[in-house]
Amino acid sequence: MNDLKSWQEEKSSAHLYRVVAEQEAGTARRGLFLELAREAEKQAEIWEKKIREGGGVVPQRFSPDLRTRIVAALVKKMGPRPLRSVLAAMKVRGMSLYAGADPRHYVPDSTAGMERRHRGLASGGNLRAAVFGVNDGLVSNASLIFGVAGATSDSRMILLSGIAGLLAGAFSMAAGEYVSVRSQREMYEYQIGLERDELGQYPEEEASELALIYAARGIPEDEARRMANVILVDPDRALDTLAREELGLNPDELGSPWGAAGFSFFSFAAGALLPLLPFLWSSGAGSLAVSVGLTAASLFSVGAVLSLFTGRQALRGGLRMLTIGGGAGLLTFFIGKLLGVSLG
Repeated sequence: MNDLKSWQEEKSSAHLYRVVAEQEAGTARRGLFLELAREAEKQAEIWEKKIREGGGVVPQRFSPDLRTRIVAALVKKMGPRPLRSVLAAMKVRGMSLYAGADPRHYVPDSTAGMERRHRGLASGGNLRAAVFGVNDGLVSNASLIFGVAGATSDSRMILLSGIAGLLAGAFSMAAGEYVSVRSQREMYEYQIGLERDELGQYPEEEASELALIYAARGIPEDEARRMANVILVDPDRALDTLAREELGLNPDELGSPWGAAGFSFFSFAAGALLPLLPFLWSSGAGSLAVSVGLTAASLFSVGAVLSLFTGRQALRGGLRMLTIGGGAGLLTFFIGKLLGVSLG
């Protein structure tokens, strides 16, 4: 990144800090964001000095670009909390204050680093994602299969439609997950790159920003400054902490785009395969009845498993999922039957 772009980013950040401060009128956060705006202006002055020393020209008056103006308008309309990810991407620090974190946020030790960003598939978050993926595949493909079954009794057509629905849905889910995780990683890596550069350019200013955020969490100013100075001694620890405290990002929640895509593909495909299995084994009229029974049992099981995450009773969760999924399948079956009659 060239010096002029760095200057523009700091000026844009200062502008957005003041907009956020306006929305926080009457709260302790207002003072924090006004102070962060002043820190951003100081950092912009550092870049301005570098530009002039190199013979460059700095605009006499800063004018926010279109992106900054749009984000500012959205913050004024919606408030900063719903836009914290967008603001973090725009180099607005302190967004962890809107993430519901504990005031005395976890501070990583010297061994905490970037290598912990990938979590194993055994974690609770991935288990829940797997269950939802299976549920999505089960409900969507069962509805498709029953809709086609309502329109025709041709088992080959039902089988072909089910396979097409499985592949289309699984690839769609995988592509969406890949783009989502990839975009999140790119934003994270870009912001971390900025933080790494700034730590080298003006470490004292970075320490001041971090101390301001700790102070806003209720930590005494002297203690906040001491904590920030200790953390910034270790570059790896500093980057991890700045990501959490200034950007509101959690490095541990970011995984591989390809891993996320594959995980999403197979969990969706597993659910979509269940109502299709009877048609793979047999082409008789009883295949639909077996598919309905297998789908009903699977819906109840998925609902019962989801109760582990909602805290509700397994029976209630299973019956609710059976009602919702069964209703969707029944509706598409009758729609298919009406279409089959009208088109036939």
